[in-house]
Amino acid sequence: MSDALAIGAMPRRRPVGEALAGLMLTLPAAIAFLLLLLLPTLAAIVLAFTDYELGAPDIAWIGLGNFEELLEDRGFRQSLRNTLVYTAIVVPASIGGALALALIIEALTRGKALYRAVFFLPVVSLPVAMATAWQYLLHPTIGPLNAILREVGVNGPAWLTSSDTVLISLAVIGIWEAIGFNLVLFLAGLTAIPRELHQAAEVDGAASAWERFRLVTWPLLGPTMLFVVTITMIRAVRTFDSVAVLTQGGPNRASEVLLYTMYTEGFTFFRLGYSAAITLVFLLIVLALMLLQTRILDRRVHYG
Repeated sequence: MSDALAIGAMPRRRPVGEALAGLMLTLPAAIAFLLLLLLPTLAAIVLAFTDYELGAPDIAWIGLGNFEELLEDRGFRQSLRNTLVYTAIVVPASIGGALALALIIEALTRGKALYRAVFFLPVVSLPVAMATAWQYLLHPTIGPLNAILREVGVNGPAWLTSSDTVLISLAVIGIWEAIGFNLVLFLAGLTAIPRELHQAAEVDGAASAWERFRLVTWPLLGPTMLFVVTITMIRAVRTFDSVAVLTQGGPNRASEVLLYTMYTEGFTFFRLGYSAAITLVFLLIVLALMLLQTRILDRRVHYG
């Protein structure tokens, strides 16, 4: 009897075939992760400490030489500044605008699907095609925007060819691209909040819509807000398409961002070691921003 109980208490081993099947199912994803993400990242880290140039027969280990050059490179400092300014404009504007639109659409009784599709359209559109459309809209002479301004007696600027307006113009395009994606996320978050909570808050004295938003909607929207802030910040920091198509970093590097600098150094000047150093700095900046916003927002998030 005791032997039977002892046998019953022993943990059962899973069949070898079941473990092998699980391994075979995860193997393709593991190989893809290794080849497409881990190995290229490790290669970029190694190249960042070399003087490797595409096509050069030799490669030398130079340690922190590329990073010392970065500190003295005015072009890199300018692209870093442009990236941070662009992010500081696009992130709060696209999140705030998307949240406001989501609250308005959620309050509607009909047409929600139509508005959701209209605002989501820029997300599914080809970035190059949309950049070409913006190039026409912002053209200083034949563009519709300056034509409207001339009708009211205002001479519109050269939006994409002036150092004073090019970064702001690109930021507006970035807001337009991001607001639809954020809108859909906020609508999903608002839909998950039970309406009974708003009714209970109204019964408890929260008569105005602002009070119900502050006491009910905003706290329960915390997880969605954290996700939206993270995704929007990453997308803003890694902006590239609109710069490459519309301005190529000009005029006078007024619109050059980190990813475009990395691209030109690596694939125009073929300095892959220096480009890898910029990539490593870029990854560290993204990681720092993610940790910062997580430490600030995650403590205030209410996970229901």
